[in-house]
Formats: sequence, C-alpha cells, structure tokens
Amino acid sequence: MTEQQALHEVFYCSILTQDLPPATVGAIVTQARIRNAQSQITGLLVFDGMRFCHHLEGPQASLEALMQRIAQDPRHMEVRVLYQGPLTARRYSGFGMGLAESEGPDLMAGVHALEGEAALKHFLALRPSFDING
Repeated sequence: MTEQQALHEVFYCSILTQDLPPATVGAIVTQARIRNAQSQITGLLVFDGMRFCHHLEGPQASLEALMQRIAQDPRHMEVRVLYQGPLTARRYSGFGMGLAESEGPDLMAGVHALEGEAALKHFLALRPSFDING
C-alpha cells in the first residue's frame, strides 16, 4: 500500500447553514454515500439539528479531496477539523457512511468545544449511544 493509499482518519465538526431545513441532511447523506463508496471512504455523521460531527476514514488523498469539497459546500458553516492522522484499521467497516441523530444539542456541543485527540476520543466514547442508520 502506498503512502497515498494508506489509511487515514479525519474528524471535523461544522454547523448547518442558517435557514436550511434539517431535511437538507438527508440530501447530504445520499450524495455522500455514493461518492464516499467510490473513494473508499467510510465513516459516521452525527447531526443534532444544528451541528455536524463527522468521523471519516479512508485513503489520505481521497480524504483531502473530500475535505476540500466540504469546506466549499455552502450547506456547512464553520468547518473545523478537530483531528486527523494515520489509522491502522477501519472503525466503520460494517457500513459505508452511517448517520445518527443526537438527542439534544448538548452532546455535540461538548464535542465541538474540544480539540485534537480529546475531541475524537470523546466522540468515540459517545458512539455506543447513537442509533446509527447505515
């Protein structure tokens, strides 16, 4: 496996652009599932009605291209990469892109307040509480 194909992970948070209905998330997920499968990207998107927290894994070059698209997507505001780095094994091999809605804004607000590995660890600790639609 070349360095370009080596497995990496990115964890970012963003906010749904104001005046867009929460149903916009369905369109985002539908498009992302198709593109991500083609790019060998898997992950989990959690949405609380306002905030996105998205943990992605795949080849580094694919993740970099995806993050450029997300940063330019007008449906997202305040895109912040909280953690990125190499990954030894996929965490989401059971599905391409899972979607979960967070119960209330407090859980994702807590994740948004953190940085780096602490943010990722907090998100991963919350994962068992999510009802994931894969």
